Amino acid sequence: MQSGELTTDFLSGVDDWISAYQPSARLTEIGGVVSVGDGIAWVKGLASATLDEIMLFEDGSRGVVFELTEDLIGAVLLDETPALTAGTRVFRSKHSIDIPVGDALLGRVIDPLGLALDGHSEPATKDRQALEKLSPPIVARENIKEPLYTGIKVIDTLIPIGKGQRQLIIGDEGLGRSSLALDTVINQQHTNVYCIYVLIGQKRSTVTSTIELLRKHGAMSYTTIVVAEATALPGLQHLAPFSGCAIAEFWMQQGRDTLIVYDDLSTHAKTYRELSLLLRHPPGREAYPGDIFYVHARLLERATSLNTRHGGGSMTALPIIETQQGEIAAYIPTNLISITDGQIYLDQELFVAGFRPAIDIARSVSRIGGRAQHARIKEEAGRMKLDYLQFLELEVFTRFGAQLEASMEAAINRGKVLRELLKQGRLSPHSIEFQLAWLIAFNEGYFSALDREQLPELLERLAASVSLSSLTLDSPRNQWITALCDWLSINPPG
Repeated sequence: MQSGELTTDFLSGVDDWISAYQPSARLTEIGGVVSVGDGIAWVKGLASATLDEIMLFEDGSRGVVFELTEDLIGAVLLDETPALTAGTRVFRSKHSIDIPVGDALLGRVIDPLGLALDGHSEPATKDRQALEKLSPPIVARENIKEPLYTGIKVIDTLIPIGKGQRQLIIGDEGLGRSSLALDTVINQQHTNVYCIYVLIGQKRSTVTSTIELLRKHGAMSYTTIVVAEATALPGLQHLAPFSGCAIAEFWMQQGRDTLIVYDDLSTHAKTYRELSLLLRHPPGREAYPGDIFYVHARLLERATSLNTRHGGGSMTALPIIETQQGEIAAYIPTNLISITDGQIYLDQELFVAGFRPAIDIARSVSRIGGRAQHARIKEEAGRMKLDYLQFLELEVFTRFGAQLEASMEAAINRGKVLRELLKQGRLSPHSIEFQLAWLIAFNEGYFSALDREQLPELLERLAASVSLSSLTLDSPRNQWITALCDWLSINPPG
């Protein structure tokens, strides 16, 4: 073939391409920043933007569409540079925010965008999960039927929690709310439960101490910590619980059991109120926007237990909330009480009196956890909560020096022993086998004749003996009684 023929063929091909080419206009929306401040950017010129869409700023910053008005868009900033000023160009990403998920996050400390905060390389994950998702439908959910043990005597026996439950931890600041959550996380060692601990608006010293405690107790190997410090942008603090929820949700859909702690949602509510007021949402009760209930409801409703057709995993949520002077009738506490499946209430007076953990058994409740409680624990606990509440009422009479019948005196002594048994040190969770052991010993009256000051040492000896024993929750009761008599140096009955 000659060069002239090649030229002719080439020109013929160009002619064919030109004749087949159909030009089309390619439009790209470009907006501009009107104003920036307090973690908020007002943008104009992006008429097609949608809620929760990521905005890309010319300086490299990002934001999420949080408010749509007739003329302007209110974007919550996810990061910010000094170059972000009025007049900066803004582009649509056409994507909603998501986060990397997967086993590579275990043992890591990340921010709400999935970026590493622990000084290591970015997590090597191949999957991503949207922060905002609909909660699982009713047909995908399973009844709560498996217990999640916290290692705390009061909770595991009298206020049990099941896998997939949402149990609120509520009380004033400084009463040990976070300690209960940390105990629960530490107690999940060797249980195949993946944990996510979300720290919202906490001081750096609190964040550091939490990480160190979990590392010290070997809990980081199965835990992911999501951190939005007090110095973080309000947008990151708002997204933090949703980021943790997305991570847990991915594992739940893979058939795994997960536990997520939100520490705490009081700070999250205040952050949302701040953003809402800056974005000119109409304020309601206590200046909170009217949709604050919906924000927390759509977060906590994602915690559940899935049936096998939809993965078979579970997500147990422990949201923490702060009260002021024990007032549980405030706006945010009442919202969360109505959303969750029960609450663990910590009381200031009990804390001052030396009852630790300072759980007010009268105000605490687990509405569905009893269904998941092991039959042996449920049998031994029985009427214990009711008997303890009756003891608290009877004890009032002793303060006035009233003469009591022998039966009432015995009930008061039994109640005092139970109160000592329920005390527990911070960061010292116990196995469920130990819980059954002391329940049986108490019901058999092995502690009644002892000086109450001897009980802590006796319980330590009992815990050590149970840990070396091969007895399980399903072992016959008479075997437990025989072992208890040996451990406590008590003559067997009969």
